[in-house]
Amino acid sequence: MLLFSCAGLHKTEDPVARSLEYQPWEDTPQPEGSAAYLGLGSYAKVLCTAIFESGREAKEAANNSGKIILAEEYHDEVAYQVNRERQQVVALLGDSLKRSATYHADQGCIIDRPGGLQFEPVRLKSGLPPADTQPWPMGDLVSPEGGYSRSLLDSALAAAFDSSSLTAAFLVIHKGEIILERYREGVDKDTQLESWSMGKSLTATLIGRLIHDGELSLDQKAPVKEWQTPGDPRSEITIRQLLQMSSGLRFPAHRDPEVKVPLAKLAHMYVYCDAINVFEFSVNRPLEFVPGTTGRYRNCDPLTLGYIVRNTVEAGQRNYWTWPQEALFDKIGIRRQLLETDPYGNFILTGFDYGTARNWGRLGLLYLQDGMWNGERLLPEGYAEFVSTPAASWERPIYGGLFWINGTGEINLPPDTYYMAGGGGQRTLICPSLDLVVVRMGHSEGAAFADTSLNQALGFIRQALE
Repeated sequence: MLLFSCAGLHKTEDPVARSLEYQPWEDTPQPEGSAAYLGLGSYAKVLCTAIFESGREAKEAANNSGKIILAEEYHDEVAYQVNRERQQVVALLGDSLKRSATYHADQGCIIDRPGGLQFEPVRLKSGLPPADTQPWPMGDLVSPEGGYSRSLLDSALAAAFDSSSLTAAFLVIHKGEIILERYREGVDKDTQLESWSMGKSLTATLIGRLIHDGELSLDQKAPVKEWQTPGDPRSEITIRQLLQMSSGLRFPAHRDPEVKVPLAKLAHMYVYCDAINVFEFSVNRPLEFVPGTTGRYRNCDPLTLGYIVRNTVEAGQRNYWTWPQEALFDKIGIRRQLLETDPYGNFILTGFDYGTARNWGRLGLLYLQDGMWNGERLLPEGYAEFVSTPAASWERPIYGGLFWINGTGEINLPPDTYYMAGGGGQRTLICPSLDLVVVRMGHSEGAAFADTSLNQALGFIRQALE
């Protein structure tokens, strides 16, 4: 009897241990394949999108973007073949190891798998009139803005486009109007650029649309069917905790001090490297921490939210692939935003998303306006405050609701600044006190210099606004 009571107490008071009863670690999906094999998959995918969606020259894209996950030891050995007829990129290491990715139009490039896609690609069409017939921000007609020091703005551009940073786009929006804009050679306002984890903030926005429409709520238990077995402690995870990356799910990443394996072999990065069902891979995890107690940057939480978005949208008899365009993008002037999928049709918005600088600027404006657009509320009142408030589960005041926060002053803007951020120095900065949105996009090989050049540029921007 005593043993029975102790077992019951253990099961009640230790959610982490109890989660292993419902999701044993030996039954939890793990990265499969060598680091070379997996890195090659990401290389083929990134290069494929750069060529067939962004319109970049293959050699330039391979040098400046393709190797972001591929282990450095393979950088000089990797080769590629571009099949323009099939719209496919094949990446090779030696004579025996190769991976490929194929372009599927509005679902972008997808890593190839035996048996092909497990869904039928869908063509997307914006319901908006041509952008060149509509004024900003619903269109692309921009009137020159005066009243700013030209020399300071030029200095900002010079800093932003420091040659080492590989900046591709720089956009400044003040009081709702574009006051500064420039692009790297070969890039323009219509170029869909690698955005990486800025897509996490897009996931927060899609969740916000569903909350606004009454289909979800912040503090409800996450509707994940895999967690609903009676007694499963994961059933206590809430939407809020997923947005604040504090679900507690075990999802190894390179930031873990004990991790000694190659980047591509970690769950956090594996979702970019293989032709898997990323939602299934993410939700079938045991706990590492008690939900809501520990904030850490992991792809499993936004991917679980993506799973919830798909299930909620499809439960309402809507088309999952067209819904973002209809429910969000068309409403704020975005005619095309590439949301790439896995072979099962799941959006990989943790990193495989591409947008123009102006698109990200529009999303920044939506938050600057507390979710209002042309008199219509698109996000719940106060949702912008929620995503920009430091999550209590994080040790430092740097993360909110799938948005980063300038709580430690790393960004050269006032403390109320919050932002979307992605690998390679992608940034969409939102500063309410200055009525300012700044977008900086670039290629991953310049990432080490991106923050320095951006902060220098922001210094000149702040002077120009005085």
